[in-house]
Amino acid sequence: MAQHDTPSDTPFGDPKARFEAGLFGMWLFLLVLAVVFISTIIGYLVVRIDNGAAFIPADAPKPPLLLLVSTGVLLVSSVTMQKALRAGRVGDPRQGGLMVATLALALAFLIAQGVAWRDLYEQNLAISDNLYAWTFYVLTGLHAAHVLGGLPPMLITTWRASRAAYGPDDHRGITYCAMYWHFLDGIWVVLYATLVLGSR
Repeated sequence: MAQHDTPSDTPFGDPKARFEAGLFGMWLFLLVLAVVFISTIIGYLVVRIDNGAAFIPADAPKPPLLLLVSTGVLLVSSVTMQKALRAGRVGDPRQGGLMVATLALALAFLIAQGVAWRDLYEQNLAISDNLYAWTFYVLTGLHAAHVLGGLPPMLITTWRASRAAYGPDDHRGITYCAMYWHFLDGIWVVLYATLVLGSR
């Protein structure tokens, strides 16, 4: 008769081993995303440098000030996310409220991005108008898509945190969520700086 390993006999029967494997998987995932974003930024820089002054039409609006506001919102969300992670690691019940705050700030960021896009469109800057518009919408849209993609796991993490489900023995979910969110925050700062400098 064939013998089957029980969960405790496998490497992933150990919670610590599962956590370390999950961390490794998250780092690989973030590395892939970093390559995607870096490649996009390099592509933008190449297009910007190759076209020189012709890249920006004379009547083209600069990146909206609202993007600076949304950058501040995103940075604050990183603070609340990190505090939620610290609370989750020790089983602090405040983890739930901190995750709710992070989720609310994430939604505020997306709303601000949407309003910024609308404002630019109302200033007659459509994505098909020129390279300046196309690259702006592609870079900001790529990031917004990844923020949207992070909302479902953030919702699950927020729901679990609201029940104080995370503690010293199991804080994997909130750890992975924090890693992803901090990554998006860092990438946005680089993207925003690239767009502002590229618009000069």
